[in-house]
Amino acid sequence: MSRHPGHELDTRARRLLRTLIAQYLIDGEPVGSRTLSRSSGLDVSPATIRNVMADLEEAGLVASPHTSAGRIPTPRGLRLFVDSLIELQPLAHDEMVRLQRELPPGPTTVRDLAGNASALLSAMTHFAGVVMVPRQTDFPLRHIDFVALPEARVLVILVFSDNQVQNRVIQLDKPLDARVLEQAANYINEHFAGLRVDDIRAHLLHELRQASSELHQLLAQTVELAAASFAPQDEDVLVSGQTNLMAYSELGNLERLRELFEAFQKKNELLQLMETCAKAPGVRLFIGEESGFAALDGCSVVTASYGAQGRLLGAVGVIGPTRMAYDRVIPVVQATARLLSDALNRAATAL
Repeated sequence: MSRHPGHELDTRARRLLRTLIAQYLIDGEPVGSRTLSRSSGLDVSPATIRNVMADLEEAGLVASPHTSAGRIPTPRGLRLFVDSLIELQPLAHDEMVRLQRELPPGPTTVRDLAGNASALLSAMTHFAGVVMVPRQTDFPLRHIDFVALPEARVLVILVFSDNQVQNRVIQLDKPLDARVLEQAANYINEHFAGLRVDDIRAHLLHELRQASSELHQLLAQTVELAAASFAPQDEDVLVSGQTNLMAYSELGNLERLRELFEAFQKKNELLQLMETCAKAPGVRLFIGEESGFAALDGCSVVTASYGAQGRLLGAVGVIGPTRMAYDRVIPVVQATARLLSDALNRAATAL
């Protein structure tokens, strides 16, 4: 047998590795040769199985805990299992019905949808549910209003296509009277409603360069207001069910839990990871150290991206121990991302 993992494993080794990992994912205990002999369906002796296990251990796919004669899969072995040995099934009908019921398509904000999705992922997997909330400026603007405040400040009221309302207070170099603010808001609403703010800003700058003298002052003031009103804002990550992870012995070390909960609280590393996952369609899976973040070394992260109108906006996922039922968790994450995208597309169509 080859000393390298992957497609070079022979059929017998692949079957034994699949059987070992499946059993380990169920009970979390090292798996011995006798158990493999009974469960694999292969007509081979325990001695032969021990030889195959020694080869798999040399290939870095399984390991022998010092307290047991049995073996457990390594992160490398789990990666091979997920990539080529696992058989994914469609999400069960009752679970799909639950997702559809608890992620309603009716009018709501993206943040509310993301919060529902995060809580639902946690409830259905018993892990931590994670959803990246995109910048609000990724969504088309429905309406804008400006209200004059003292000391050259302006209250900006932004209404986006996902029904989210944002109030921002901006500081101008010099005050603008209510009439100018009304004209600027009317101009943006009349010409640019339905566009994302980055596009509105670009259109305004283009029109400013082309404007006649009588429009130039209004457009210049509108551009100043838009530049301050549409300042970029960071994405956010919503996490639900963190305390679920305390129930898993693999994560029971207090220092490990402290690092993990600190990462959930600070969100910086988690946001970086979810941003990476949101840049490509489909499912992403990180096992152990693959995430690149020390706090997640003992965890697996399963994510899927979501979007609307052909644009990727964020990602949903779960964080749990590496010993998770990947064949069930992956379809749950996939279906949640798909339903979230469907809800956002319906909202965009209704604009």
